[in-house]
Amino acid sequence: MDLEPMTAPGDPNLTAPVITSEDGFPRTVLSERHPELLRKVLDGVPYPPEIRAAVNGLAEEIEGPILPLSDTHADARQWAEWSAPYLGKSWYEVPFLWAENYFYRKLLAATGWFGPGPWQGVDPFGPQKDAELAGPAVQAELEALSGLENIPEGELIDSLVLAALWGNRADLGFQLQRPAAGGRQPAGENLIEDDRATLIPLLADARDIVWVTDNIGRELLPDLVLADRLLLLHPGITFRLHVKPSPYFTSDATPTDVLNTVQRLVDGPGAASQIGHRLRNSLSEGQLRIDAHPFYVAPLTFDQASEDLQKTYAEADLTVVKGDLNYRRLVGDVAWPATTEFATVTSYWPGRVAALRTLKSDVLVGLDADRLAELDSTGEKWRTSGNYAVIQVR
Repeated sequence: MDLEPMTAPGDPNLTAPVITSEDGFPRTVLSERHPELLRKVLDGVPYPPEIRAAVNGLAEEIEGPILPLSDTHADARQWAEWSAPYLGKSWYEVPFLWAENYFYRKLLAATGWFGPGPWQGVDPFGPQKDAELAGPAVQAELEALSGLENIPEGELIDSLVLAALWGNRADLGFQLQRPAAGGRQPAGENLIEDDRATLIPLLADARDIVWVTDNIGRELLPDLVLADRLLLLHPGITFRLHVKPSPYFTSDATPTDVLNTVQRLVDGPGAASQIGHRLRNSLSEGQLRIDAHPFYVAPLTFDQASEDLQKTYAEADLTVVKGDLNYRRLVGDVAWPATTEFATVTSYWPGRVAALRTLKSDVLVGLDADRLAELDSTGEKWRTSGNYAVIQVR
């Protein structure tokens, strides 16, 4: 990954600059969000002085030159190769996607995640995750699952897809409603690109689905509910949850988070508990599978995924990519014109792919020119507000 303009996979005449952390939204992530995140980590886990010093040192490093990793974990040599072009440079002049990934890799090392030692495997974001999973918002989601029986079967998958899309932007109970006239949904005005008419039949026909997850809690919960419903409707399918192999981007789901969320369902009321028990059985029987490929914690885009992962995508009937980070990896963390065709920048994908994404960063493709002009005219920072979303399919 370098600073050369990227050429669109499906159009050699279309190029755009790689997004760096120099200014705008990316700069605020590094200069404001990351230091605050580090403070929450130290507030949440009673780390000893040497780890606290390492974490504080990372906060200071962000305002200085990029330094090499200090650990010798198994991936350190690979990271040394990825880091070579950027060591000694400012964090604010390198690709934003790389800088974010490197920050989280260094944070895991600073907190002792890789070991050896007593802090090996201790999730630095664990207290935040636990609080969300045990909180009243998730409890309300679990209680709302009793409303599934009131939705006609032909409309249920549509409602669950919307719940999976919006995640913590809108509660599951709000989304579990019948579609309004013309297929409009409660949050339809903010769904600025909507390929559900293509996606829903693909989900119905698919027998091998790869679901690349995003966050835990109120975002992972509807993913699991949708998986359960598809497994009920089509008992012979395989639903593959792709998660992070280690804690990443604060709330990204890991295998442990999936199991904790399933258990939260099991312990929930009524319909939630039934879903949880079915999911446990689906895991035991191999219909629901968890994959934690190291690619998902690498500073790479999907076109750079390893051969084995590309084979998985190619053999799946459908891959659904969720969330903002995965969207940036899918289309490239590049300043494409927003009207660039989604199919053009994803033409490298070896099979069918869909993106469910709530906008929380600047990257966007596939938008109608009139809609783009309308949104830009509001003066709102709509690309990073989390108030708008897209469903796009190729």
